[in-house]
Amino acid sequence: MSTEDKATQSKTPYKVTNIKYGEKTVRGRMIGRNKTVIPEEQVLELSKLHCTSKEMAEFFDVPLSTFTDNFRDIITKGRLETKQRLRAAQLKLALNGDRTLLIWLGKNILGQMDQPINTTEDKVLPWLEESGES
Repeated sequence: MSTEDKATQSKTPYKVTNIKYGEKTVRGRMIGRNKTVIPEEQVLELSKLHCTSKEMAEFFDVPLSTFTDNFRDIITKGRLETKQRLRAAQLKLALNGDRTLLIWLGKNILGQMDQPINTTEDKVLPWLEESGES
């Protein structure tokens, strides 16, 4: 094949020639006026990836409010599972010696600070006036 044929071939988009169609039964929640069936497992997997509700509604081609009203429980569960897995991974890294993550987790989980505030003393700080003649 010559270089001219390769250049022409790369410019034309790929076309599928043997398309096969079939049917399958989908099990899931029926929502909306069109009775769209959406598998709960798919919603759970997408929510674990922290897809927004809008992205998921567009993926399934249903209105956002309808989608959110019907799948709020599954979306919340999937996002919580991901947060738990992320926390576990962070803790594992920190406990294996990642100093930066240890400091960050100490500040965020344990409330530790670089400059601790002494809350036992409620006295007002004295005001010092400069004694100088002008």
